This record gives sequence, C-alpha cells and structure tokens, in this order.
Amino acid sequence: MKKIGIVGAGQLGMMLGEAARALGAECRFLDPGDAPPSSRVGEVLKGDYDNPDRLSELAEWADVITYEFENVPVDAVAAIGRRCPVYPPPLALEKAQDRLEEKGLFDALDIPTSPYRNIETEEDLERAAEELGLPLVFKTRRFGYDGKGQAVVRNSSGLAGLWHSLGEVPLIAEKFVDFDREVSIIGARSVSGSVAHYPLAENVHREGILRVSTAPYDDEDLHQLAVEYHRRMLEALGYVGTLTLELFVVGETLVANEFAPRVHNSGHWSIEGAPCSQFEMHLRAVLDEPLGDPIPRGHAAMINIIGTMPEGLNGSGLPQFDLHDYWKSPRPGRKLAHLTLVRDDRDSLTRDLTELNRVINSD
Repeated sequence: MKKIGIVGAGQLGMMLGEAARALGAECRFLDPGDAPPSSRVGEVLKGDYDNPDRLSELAEWADVITYEFENVPVDAVAAIGRRCPVYPPPLALEKAQDRLEEKGLFDALDIPTSPYRNIETEEDLERAAEELGLPLVFKTRRFGYDGKGQAVVRNSSGLAGLWHSLGEVPLIAEKFVDFDREVSIIGARSVSGSVAHYPLAENVHREGILRVSTAPYDDEDLHQLAVEYHRRMLEALGYVGTLTLELFVVGETLVANEFAPRVHNSGHWSIEGAPCSQFEMHLRAVLDEPLGDPIPRGHAAMINIIGTMPEGLNGSGLPQFDLHDYWKSPRPGRKLAHLTLVRDDRDSLTRDLTELNRVINSD
C-alpha cells in the first residue's frame, strides 16, 4: 500500500484522503488544528507546518509528501524533500506565495497579466494610482485568500487609510480588469511527464469568495490557449501534481489572475462530473501512476455553502445533488460544504442550478 504524507488537513486534504482510499493508498496528515476535516480519513500528526520533528516523522513514514494549501513554509518543505520526494516542487510554492514573484513568472512565460506595480511604502500607493490609473486592485503580496488581504480602489479618496487597513505590509497594485468572465483550468503532470487537462470551468465570485463553478466552459479556442499557458508553467516549474491557473476572459483572449499549486475549489465538480476527479488525478501524478480520464461525463456544477448550512437542503422536491460536508462549525465567510450536480445538457444544469441557488442562502 502506497503511503502519502499530506501537509495540511483541511477539506482539500479530506477529499485527497477519500480519493486515496479508492486507489488503495493511505494518507497521514500534519496539521496544528484540533479534529480538522482530514481526521475523518486518516491519522493527523498534530504540529505546526514547520515543526521539524513532525515533518521528519511524516517523511520517515511516507513514500511521497504533498500539501493541500500553498502557505506551507518553503524551507521546511525543501528540507524534508532531501529525505522523501515532495510534490509539487518547492519552487512552485515559492512563486505562489508571493504575488510579485507570481507576476514575474507570468511575465517570464509570456502569459498576459494586468499591469501591476510593487508597493513597499504608503507613498507607493499614490504613485501606482498615477502610473496605472484607477480603478486598481490592491492585494497583500502574501497570505491573501478568499477576498482577504485585498481591496478595490475606484477613486483617489479610497487610498486614504488603505495602507493601514491592509496591514502595512508589502502589496501589489493591479490594474482592474474589466473581464467578461472568470475561468480556471486545472491540469496535472506526473513524475514521468504525462499531462492531463480538465476543460475550462466558469467561476462566479461574490465578496472575493468562489460561489459557483460550472464545466465545461465551451470555447475550444480559449481552452487551447489556457492549456498552452498551463503547459508553460508545468515545464518552467518542473511541476508534478495538480496545478490550477485562474484567468479572466477579456473578449477573445485570456489574462492570468493567479495560480495555485494544488487541487482547487473550482475543480470540485470533477468528483462526480469526471471519470477521474482532480483529487485522484493529483495522487496519480505524485505516485507516478497512469493519469486518469478528465473528460466530463456531461455538464457539471459546484455550489459552495458559505457561513451556515441551509435548512432547505433537507426538503423534498429539490433537484438531485451530491453533498460534500466539511464537518466545520459555522462562521461568516467560511466554506462549510459544497454541492455538485451533473446533467446531460447545459439547459438542464442551468435550470437545476438556479433552483438550488434559490435554496442556499450564503452569507
């Protein structure tokens, strides 16, 4: 039985653990929390992500180590990589953890991005506004997610107090993209170099948090362009595992937003919607097993449940769906679960998605 060590034990780790069981593999996790979601599918070593003793224990046990989120300490991961294979590689973590490094990677690979500026001081805010023009999106260079650590400034008055409200830490200023849609492409590369890509998914965010993803997004030209950008990243990073690239659709082209060196919320539709889910695909990649089939079974959607679990889901007469509970306590802005639904055609998916969205009262 293959043994997979996973740094982090949240819901993504839990779903990796579920996929591992189906593959006949075993997972063990490292996490500082009490009873995190992944404890339902494997043993959790309690400790900080950079705890050398716990990391050593995980490396001694595992055949391979991976992680479920990108804010893992790079130095710690690199250190255990000398004792046990670690995928995705630490270089991918390093680039994903700093938005300025991330933009530099996109630039180096000729992947279009919105114009941006580095912000080191409060005075840089006004300089960026003058050089790029408003509106701008200001983001902390590190540790931002689900809308946290960022702000949209549409007029000069919005600059007042912004440096303080974002924590007086290095930022990046991005020219606001007037996009048509938000999409993401998820793909995986194995140790041996095999590559598989899921179709583009269309994503809808509210308050910086992903609410709904649907796949496939039917535009073959944009899909092929996204695959090309994704392949450039896989090759440049020497990548192994699943990588997600988030993009804006602007007319007939794509503009990169950010990437995640891991399985991703916008790929949850694949659990029921594809023969091989993104979680199984990731494990197959890091274990160097043949990659699975990413072609959708039909038209699929994922709906996040945020903040509170809606009582209406227990009622009768709702469209058929699959519920994936993360077993977390309710909290504003927290992802508690998601629903997936798969239909034969786009019209049926749209109709049932609208009905389920009516029932789910996300905060």
